[in-house]
Amino acid sequence: MSIVTLALAKAHMNVDGTADDELITLYIGAAEQWLSNYIGRPLADLDPLPDDLKLAVLKLVAFHYEQREAVAFSVTMTMQLAPYGVTSIADAYRESWFGEAATDGV
Repeated sequence: MSIVTLALAKAHMNVDGTADDELITLYIGAAEQWLSNYIGRPLADLDPLPDDLKLAVLKLVAFHYEQREAVAFSVTMTMQLAPYGVTSIADAYRESWFGEAATDGV
């Protein structure tokens, strides 16, 4: 089951109608999986899920919905795979190289 609902994602992005529901649902699943991979553990293991990680999922869904490309390039032509806000939130929960939990958001 998704951490973020379709209704919440659509509200976050101010999307009306149902034409893009399947696409947004795909982005929700992809964003949750990306974030789980980035922090090194399933989001379901964080119960309850901290609000900032839920916000990171919403930001990543919106990023994919707005960009619709594999990567975006900034003015300096560097690749951006996720918005800075997403990685800055997720870094607090990221596993260390040695498998020990980071600060768990503290």
